[in-house]
Amino acid sequence: MGTVTNPSPEPHPETAATLVFDDKSTAHSIPEDVLGLLTGTFVASLGLYLLQSSGAVTGGTAGIALLIDYATEWPFWLIFAVVNLPFAALAIWKKGWSFTLRTAVSIALVSAFSVLHHALFRIDELQPIYGTVAGNLLAGVGLLILFRHRASLGGVNIIALVVQERTGFRAGWTQLTVDLVIIVAALFVLPWPAVLLSAAGAVLLNVVLALNHRPGRYIGH
Repeated sequence: MGTVTNPSPEPHPETAATLVFDDKSTAHSIPEDVLGLLTGTFVASLGLYLLQSSGAVTGGTAGIALLIDYATEWPFWLIFAVVNLPFAALAIWKKGWSFTLRTAVSIALVSAFSVLHHALFRIDELQPIYGTVAGNLLAGVGLLILFRHRASLGGVNIIALVVQERTGFRAGWTQLTVDLVIIVAALFVLPWPAVLLSAAGAVLLNVVLALNHRPGRYIGH
């Protein structure tokens, strides 16, 4: 008689490989969220500092704050905080209190880090192309980290996230559309070569967001 080979045992349901993750296993812990907000705001604020040191702008409320900073004697940290205030009601209405509080903390941290950078990281000279590219890349990575920890830097970020959640249109493309309008307005404050360089930088920032922040790409929350 031939040898009878037993079929491989069926994997236990609890140990079988699966692509379905329960809500608890994908949730960020409190330490992870705290570290995520600190890291995201530090990286984003450093990017904005490089842009400011390059004489460039970007989009969103950060871009608006930089334009006002160039045109006035007001400190950037104060401008950035004030510009974002009108968007608080939109954040509460569309995104809830948790997102709004995280965003408020993020805005405060970026304002605080901007003071820290000016005090501890003095830049006497920065090549504009390098500063604009590096600044937008850092700002984009910082925003990406914040988005993945259910926060933002306010303003256009909130609008872009709401549009993506309601329609599926990527947040990066929505933000890019608004950002280009803001950068065109920079022609009233900056010379046109700086504006063109800023526009290229804003495209780079939003491509980072559009390629990396979209539904289904990241399951943590």
